[in-house]
Amino acid sequence: MIVATTNEIAGHRVVRHLGVVRGLTVRSRSIVGNIGAGIQSLFGGNITIYTELAEKARAEAFDLMVEHAASAGANAIVGMRYDANEIADGITEVLAYGTAVVVEPG
Repeated sequence: MIVATTNEIAGHRVVRHLGVVRGLTVRSRSIVGNIGAGIQSLFGGNITIYTELAEKARAEAFDLMVEHAASAGANAIVGMRYDANEIADGITEVLAYGTAVVVEPG
């Protein structure tokens, strides 16, 4: 699956648009994670516990989006974007979305 943030893929032409596809995950921080992050924040710098949580959430949303596109018959996604919102204290949704397309070399 080719995934691009642009609306075109170099060396390919879009032969069919299949519509919007998305992958959504909702994640929460654990008590242990919050304590570890609190300790890390005392020393400043990157809070790796939260960085890892964010990376896992984005990867899961991305994979779900690719699965959605593949089930629709796409071989590429264009205009891919991420969005995230806090639903409640400590609970965040991460959305990956784009347009599923069929592309051919050319």
